[in-house]
Amino acid sequence: MTVATPSIPEMMRSTAKRFGDQPAILFTENQVTFAEVDRQSDGIAAALAEQGVVKGDRIALYCINSAEFAIAYAGIVKAGAVVVPVNLLLSPREILYVLNDAGVSGLFYHQVMAAGVGAFRDELPGLRFVVCIGGETSGADDWQFETLCQSQAPVPRPDFDATEDLAAILYTSGTTGHPKGAMLTHRNLVSNSFSVKKALQLRPGQDRLLVVLPMFHSFAATVGTLTPLMHGLSLAPVAKFDPVAVSEVIESVGATVFLGVPSMYNVLLRLPDEQVGRWASIRYCVSGGAAMPEAIMRQFEERFGVPVCEGDGPTECSPVTCVNPIDGVRKSASVGLPVPDVAMAIFNEAGSPLGIDAIGEICVKGPNVMKGYWNLPEATAESFFGAWVRTGDLGYIDADGYVYIVDRKKDMIIVNGMNVYPRMVEELLYTHPAVLEAAVVGEPSELHGEIPVAYVVLKEGETASVGDIKSFCRDNLGRHEVPRKVVLRPVLPKNAAGKILKRELRKSGELERGIDSRDMP
Repeated sequence: MTVATPSIPEMMRSTAKRFGDQPAILFTENQVTFAEVDRQSDGIAAALAEQGVVKGDRIALYCINSAEFAIAYAGIVKAGAVVVPVNLLLSPREILYVLNDAGVSGLFYHQVMAAGVGAFRDELPGLRFVVCIGGETSGADDWQFETLCQSQAPVPRPDFDATEDLAAILYTSGTTGHPKGAMLTHRNLVSNSFSVKKALQLRPGQDRLLVVLPMFHSFAATVGTLTPLMHGLSLAPVAKFDPVAVSEVIESVGATVFLGVPSMYNVLLRLPDEQVGRWASIRYCVSGGAAMPEAIMRQFEERFGVPVCEGDGPTECSPVTCVNPIDGVRKSASVGLPVPDVAMAIFNEAGSPLGIDAIGEICVKGPNVMKGYWNLPEATAESFFGAWVRTGDLGYIDADGYVYIVDRKKDMIIVNGMNVYPRMVEELLYTHPAVLEAAVVGEPSELHGEIPVAYVVLKEGETASVGDIKSFCRDNLGRHEVPRKVVLRPVLPKNAAGKILKRELRKSGELERGIDSRDMP
């Protein structure tokens, strides 16, 4: 007989009963127990229900890494609502698109984001309430997070269908110029947490995860936040990646697992020896979000004395699909073996499976695979071969079952594990009054994984410097989307139909220094 998958609230409440007085969230000087997380998130759920929030309502969460992020997330799903995490790197106009597309009726925001909220809140006609976490509010009528946590109203107990009911909508990349909302059900996220726990051999009541990756991102949301809260592990949130500060927190809380992206490991190599010694409690590190350069992995493991287990998975898969085994063979350049309960295969363009070592599109099947894209039935249909979701990555699987990624089918650029849509950047560049043509491609970077590079042709008679173009981008894009290099050219290569040939730009060798000759003294 098949056992029904529990909902996220059921998992959290069960864990709170088992580990009530143990630390769920750790800081250098204090901690929050599982019982306290349960009580405060119940208060939030009760307050939301009292204000008319019902199952299926979408509520945005715009918050830095913190205990409040985890508690707000738990409270929203306990109310039966759907969490819409907001990427902190997005510009106000990009956030406005996401929140309008999701149709959010409520917004939780950390007070450090108050200025950004003030820039878009009045353009959200469906917004019924706003909750401020911390000090100064963005609006006079904002509710206070701390007050909601203390609510004495009846705690709602929605009847969940874990397979069908959404827990979160995570906006992810696309080539249409706008992000798409991946609909993740309770079953998707709960099943992936079990897979993560097994694959990483996480130990309830013992392991402590250092979470400096942004908690709004699928990797940190599932591995660093939901998995601990549902399985009795501790998480130590750090709001900003500062290598020394991270090292100090690791030592002070006795963290045992570090989650990072390749660019972080590269920066950590620069730590002085006395800081490296603070990592003594770490038993292994996990890397995801982008390909890990073998040289960086080797140097990190030699210097810090801990293994780095590389894994992978797209948001559409909740997100973890594979990881190199903790105590087994770790193959260089591989993202490892499929995690338990997840199947991976290679398909050709026609949707037929390919054999060992054959390169094709990596596809995934399992209870972790998303329900689809929010309000995009055609895009959803195009993303599946039957029950298999298409990742958009090209790769192969060897005779031992290890997965290798060799390229991305799309032109997407990944900067520090964050997706950048070239077309969206290009569309913005075309709005600059001096720009005639623009094309954005990715350049490999040891520090960032990739960086966006913009090739720009100016209109005849117009002038604009590289600095002007970058400033324009900084004013209108998220920080990770701003081209790190801008190359001004008289023409861009095109085919007979007039289409810009990005492949020619990539191999032209002119991903230079981004210096406009007209800026030279």
